[in-house]
Formats: sequence, structure tokens, C-alpha cells
Amino acid sequence: MPVESVFPQLEALLPHVQKPIQYVGGELNSTVKPWDECDVRWALMYPDAYEVGLPNQGVMILYEVLNEQEGVLAERTYSVWPDLEALMREHGVPQFTVDSHRPVKAFDVLGLSFSTELGYTNMLTALDLAGIPLESRDRTEDDPIVLAGGHAAFNPEPIADFIDAAVIGDGEQAVLDMTRIIREWKAEGRPGGREEVLFRLARTGGVYVPAFYDVEYLPDGRIARVVPNRSGVPWRVSKHTVMDLDEWPYPKQPLVPLAETVHERMSVEIFRGCTRGCRFCQAGMITRPVRERSITGIGEMVDKGLKATGFEEVGLLSLSSADHSEIGDVAKGLADRYEDDKIGLSLPSTRVDAFNIDLANELTRNGRRSGLTFAPEGGSERIRKVINKMVSEEDLIRTVATAYGNGWRQVKLYFMCGLPTETDDDVLQIADMATRVIQKGREVSGSNDIRCTVSIGGFVPKPHTPFQWAPQLSAEETDARLAKLRDKIRGDKKYGRSIGFRYHDGKPGIVEGLLSRGDRRIGAVIRAVYDDGGRFDGWREHFSYDRWMACADKALAPFGVDVDWYTTRERTYEEVLPWDHLDSGLDKDWLWEDWQDALDETEVEDCRWTPCFDCGVCPQMDTHIQIGPTGKKLLPLTVKNAGPTPAASGHTH
Repeated sequence: MPVESVFPQLEALLPHVQKPIQYVGGELNSTVKPWDECDVRWALMYPDAYEVGLPNQGVMILYEVLNEQEGVLAERTYSVWPDLEALMREHGVPQFTVDSHRPVKAFDVLGLSFSTELGYTNMLTALDLAGIPLESRDRTEDDPIVLAGGHAAFNPEPIADFIDAAVIGDGEQAVLDMTRIIREWKAEGRPGGREEVLFRLARTGGVYVPAFYDVEYLPDGRIARVVPNRSGVPWRVSKHTVMDLDEWPYPKQPLVPLAETVHERMSVEIFRGCTRGCRFCQAGMITRPVRERSITGIGEMVDKGLKATGFEEVGLLSLSSADHSEIGDVAKGLADRYEDDKIGLSLPSTRVDAFNIDLANELTRNGRRSGLTFAPEGGSERIRKVINKMVSEEDLIRTVATAYGNGWRQVKLYFMCGLPTETDDDVLQIADMATRVIQKGREVSGSNDIRCTVSIGGFVPKPHTPFQWAPQLSAEETDARLAKLRDKIRGDKKYGRSIGFRYHDGKPGIVEGLLSRGDRRIGAVIRAVYDDGGRFDGWREHFSYDRWMACADKALAPFGVDVDWYTTRERTYEEVLPWDHLDSGLDKDWLWEDWQDALDETEVEDCRWTPCFDCGVCPQMDTHIQIGPTGKKLLPLTVKNAGPTPAASGHTH
């Protein structure tokens, strides 16, 4: 039975909403496959607006990996803005995919990629608009399997009531394995219904099905244990790790958005994983080990991607792009190759100790010389030891001196407030650092026309990091500390005007902290916030701290715990953490030792260049570090303007 497009009903509503183009679909390189020729159908969702969701690499990669398979189709859906949501409810139009405007409820799987926990209320909006029961226990085999992935899925407990399954780690192989299991179950006539297909997925050890686990609590509110409630389900669920990125050169045909999006460029992931060991960084911890894409693999992806999209900028993505063992050759090779085409290169942010002027010049040779962003993270030497961010103030000053001396005028510095053991003085030293940066910049450039922007985010302790036991700073303390810093910068008559100051108040961080380290009891809070109209919580204009706090007070009261219990409370070694049964490969004792090292202000080296520190990932996940150098160079793919090559000469390019 073909599934009808809802576009005729939707089209009538579009003149009445902002940015209607984001709901139309038909982007360059999007894929629409015949419904009836496919037997497994995925709807992939990034639970945010189109402009944020479309450039997301994770969704783009899975979209392509699935659509390359025979008999499988994948389409995309994004969160609709409140104006369209109201009209869809009024006119009975369900949540739809942008590729062919089919109702999301008709698909076999709704896969959601969460890079932040603040997308949880958007998931509930989408489920409700789709006509899918909000709670997994109310669904039948006519409903899609609701699957969570992405970084926030490493602790899916707060949304355990709403999802059927979660996958942690790399998705490429995982979605293919799941597709095979779903296909077999459907071909057999769906024996045992929904529960049976979820059991087959759970049995693999790589898919977490919350309904198959019971959580037992101690009288004081802590977790006693998490235990499987049926046989054949593993006690621990493992993360997926894709080895040899050259075998997964996705996306080959990146999507080109129709409407304006947050990143207008083609991106290539140059390596995955990071072992710098910054203790606050969940992404670095959960994506170990480091796996580099080869210089030739990067070159091929850039070549194909540019031909397929027509973008004029290439982003070289990873958690710390300048750490690629051949980054200098990569940047020079690409700048050489695309010099005539004026293709710009960008790194998302550059480590202070990995930046050099040769690299910077290659990155700006064909493009614009925009600002440089560095992330010292902590204002004082002491706090940088606590977080294992081994960058000295001298390193930073030397680096910015190089940049200002070579014609840059704008440097952005990123810091965090609320780090473990932090004092007012640690934060006030951010002002001293910014002052030295401006001072040095004026000195080396001979000009007063230079800027330094200080950007500050609130620290949120995350699961699977050494700081998972740490207390979070309250919103009030965060705001007070930032106010002192702001006053110090503004009070500097000589340099203050050259220093821009951007910061978030402490309130969104408390909600994020509640969701990131929460357990299943937090589901009631999310549901209450959604019922009260909570949407787009990652957007300042839609976020309501008061709503979250009021709903949390009410929903958590029966359990005898509150927001502070989840956020500002320090955990002990003995405590069972809500995500302990989800195995990121990191040894819990190793994480605890690293937490003790943080409290002692002890730094730890990067295991890429030193002997192993026994974090546990490689032996437990049967993986290993994959890095170059390969010794290869990035030669131009074709000789330009060389005229036609005589066929007889047998030349190949």
C-alpha cells in the first residue's frame, strides 16, 4: 500500500507561517525512493529546527548509509516551529518527512539524534503530532520503533518512558544491523509483535531497550541496582565503534539546504575520537579511541563533496582538528588544489598548542580571514590543571602574538564557569588573560584596532567523564561570579573597550544538568514541561527556567528528591549512577582515579603519543588507535588547463 503524501494539506498552511521553505524538501542530493519497493523504512529526526538540523553530520551520514541499501529507505523530519504546530493540530496534519511528506507514523523506525538533552520536549511534540503514543508501553506494532542516538543517548534514562530503544556510539554499522533484524522479523510475519522485535534487537548486546530493565531505589533516593527483567537480555549494553573511517566516506553527496542554515559549508570529518583527556569533555571520552581518516581519503571526500554541492567552503571537522597527524599536509594540499577556485578552508576551533602560522595561512589562503577561536577553557593555570587542559598562559600569548602579528585583528577565547574546585579568583583571571592578549596584540601589530571576545559557557557535569561525580555550581553562584568578571572587564579603562564579553546565565545549565545526569524519575518532569507548552528549550527565546523548576518541584516531590539533588550534589564512589549499565568502554575505576587526579591538580598526557593509561576502551571494545602519518601527499586530482590528453598515449588522471 503506497503511503500518501500530506503535502496537499500542508501546502495550504504554509503561507501562514514563518520560513515556509524549510518544510518543502527537494534539496540538492536528497533522496526519494519508491515506498512499495522498500521493506524497511526509517524516518530520521534531528529534534530541532531545519536550520540547525539539516547540516547535522550524524543524520546526513545515516541518511546516505541507509538509502544506499537495496529495499531500504530513509527520510528526514525536523521539529516544526510553534506557528506551524498550532496549524497542524487545527487542520489534522501529522508530523511529516521533508523528503516526500509522508506521515512519520507510517515508518518502521523513528530514529532521533540527540546532541543535547534540551531537545527532549521537541521529541514529545513530534511524537504527539505524528499520532504515536508518547509512552512506549502504549504503542502497538502499528507504531514505529522510537530509537534514540547521538551523544545524549549515552544516558537515555530520563527519556526511558518515551523511547523504545537507544543505540550508543557510532551509528553507521548499527543501523544496518538493526535494519537486518527488522527485515527478518517483518518477513516472518511479525511473530510476537512489537515485544519480539525489540527483544531480538536487545539480544545483540548493542541496542538498549529500557523496558527490559527494572530500576530499584534505596530509601534515600539513590539507585540500588538496574537489573534485566527477562532472560536473554545482557546486563550491560555496549557502544558501537566504527574502525577504518576510509571505509565509511560519508556523506558522499552532502545535502545542500534550501533555506539559510547555521553552517553554509561542506564538512568532512577528518578523524573521530580524542584522547587529549579534558576531564569536562564528554565527546572526547565517549568517542575514544582516535581513528584518523587518511590524507588521501580526506582528499577524495572533499573532491566528491564539492562537485556534488557547489559549496565554497570546506570545514575540516573533528573534536580537535589541528591534532590530525598530517593536518599541515592536508591544509596545504587542499589550499593548493583549490587555489584557482577560491575554496576556503575552516577548522571549527584550534587548540592553542596546535596552532601555527603556516597552518593558519593555508586555512585562509583562498578564503576570508575571519576571526580565530581558541578555547583555554579555564582562566587560571590552576583550574586548567584540574580540567587537564594543558595550555599555559605563555602558550596562549605566544599564539595570539603570532596571529595579530600576521594580520589577524579578532581573536575569540572560550572559557567555562562553574568548573570543579573553581573560585572567584580563577574566573577573574580570565579578565587578566584577555587584557594581556589585547596588550600583546597592540604591541605586535602597532595598532589599537584589535579585538578579543571572551565567550563563557556554564559547566555541566556529564555522564562517562571523570566529572560525572562532581557537584554543579548553582545558577545563582554562576551569575554572581560572571557579574564580578563583567565588572572587572568593564572597569578596565585602558583595555576594557577592546574586550567583548558574551556569556550565558546559569539557568539553562541547571536544566541541562538535571537532564544529563538524571534517571527515569526525570521523565515525569519532561512530560510535565511538555504538557505545559515547553518547546525548543535550546533557544533562549523559548526557554523557561521557571516552567522547568515548577514542573520539577511537583513531579519530583513524590520521590523525595529535588533539582539540587540531581545537580549541585556531589556523588560518591559507591553510588550506582543511572548510566552504569551502558558501557562506553571506559573503566569506572579509571574515571574515578582521574577525578581524584583532578582534585589533586594532576595532569595526564595524551595516550596518542605516550604509553597507554588503561582507560579500558581499546581492550573492552576490541579497538585500537588508528593514526598516521601515512607519508602520502595530496596531489591535485587532475592537471588543470593542460588541454585534451590524446587517448592513444594511455595517460590516466
